[in-house]
Amino acid sequence: MITVLKLFAAFFKIGLFSFGGGNAMLPLIYQSIQQFGKLSGSDFSDMVALSQVTPGPVAVNAATFIGLKAAGMTGAVSATIGVCLPCFVVMLIVIKLMDRYRNSTIVEGAFAGIRPVTIGLLLSAVIFMMSSVLVKGPVISAEMADPGYYNPIPIAIFAVSILLISLVKMKPLHVMLIMGAAGAVIYGVM
Repeated sequence: MITVLKLFAAFFKIGLFSFGGGNAMLPLIYQSIQQFGKLSGSDFSDMVALSQVTPGPVAVNAATFIGLKAAGMTGAVSATIGVCLPCFVVMLIVIKLMDRYRNSTIVEGAFAGIRPVTIGLLLSAVIFMMSSVLVKGPVISAEMADPGYYNPIPIAIFAVSILLISLVKMKPLHVMLIMGAAGAVIYGVM
């Protein structure tokens, strides 16, 4: 029961103090879940990938996944409610106040200060994911087990994905499906 309450409190804090959406929450989620000791860096990377390809917001999917892993179904429900509740309450308050203070220089200044933080949170999530996915990636040979080894396969998948999305304008879902299939073939064959 204590774990369920701790999950709720941790994800409530994440939901209350994170700005910029689910991807911007990832560094805070990773730091917060360390107290539960159930998720390695590799597990976290898998959870992020699953959260991206399953329907729904990333933060909600992540909370549900972590809660399930830490404390079963009650943990999943607790973490999910915890991450959603602050947003729900804050949005109710903001909607009521927005019309009244829409042109306030203080409100505009606060948003001007929050926007760069959001970019920093997103960049932090990218750096974390790059170090745990691109540098290490799945080990398919003894040479790859060397800590200084940079695995070229995830780096190539990353680069091709960026090209397909930004230059070819392919939909991210299609790129995820194609690269998931490529990873299955590459790592399944080797």
